[in-house]
Amino acid sequence: MNGKAVIIMGSERDLEFSREIAKNLKALNVDYELRVASAHKTPEKVLSILKEFANEKVVYVTVAGRSNALSAFVDSNTTKPVIACPPYSDKYGGADIYSSLRVPSGVGTLVTIEPDGAAIAVAKIFAIENEALKKLIEKYQMTKKEEIEKADTSIKKMK
Repeated sequence: MNGKAVIIMGSERDLEFSREIAKNLKALNVDYELRVASAHKTPEKVLSILKEFANEKVVYVTVAGRSNALSAFVDSNTTKPVIACPPYSDKYGGADIYSSLRVPSGVGTLVTIEPDGAAIAVAKIFAIENEALKKLIEKYQMTKKEEIEKADTSIKKMK
C-alpha cells in the first residue's frame, strides 16, 4: 500500500475545496478518505479519527478556515505528518491564514493554501519509500515544466 491521505474537514462547507485535493491525489495514485470533524465543536470526534488510523500509514490533510485550530489540534495528537490546507477567504483579507501559520511550540504542521500543493506534498512524503510514486511525481513535475516552456514559446511569438 502506498499509504493514504486522510482529509479532515472542519465542516461540510469545506467539501468542494477538499474534493480538489482529492482530485489531485487521485491523479497521483494516492488513496484518500474524506472525514468531517471540528476541533472546536467535536474534539472527541477528531481524536476518534486519529485513533482509527493510528496503526496505518497516513498523512493528514486538514481543511478548515477562519480560526483553524483543527490543524494544530490534529498535529499535537499524532506522530503522523499533518498538512494544513485552509481555504483562502477574501472575507477576512487573507488574515485567517495566520491561525494556520502561528501555532504553539511543539506543533509542526506544514501549510499550503493550494489543493494541488497539498496533494503533491502528501505524495512526496509517501514517495520517500515508494519508487513508483516517485516516478509519477517526476512525470507530474516534467509536465509542469513543459507547460512553462510552451507558454514561453507562445509568448515569444507575440511580437
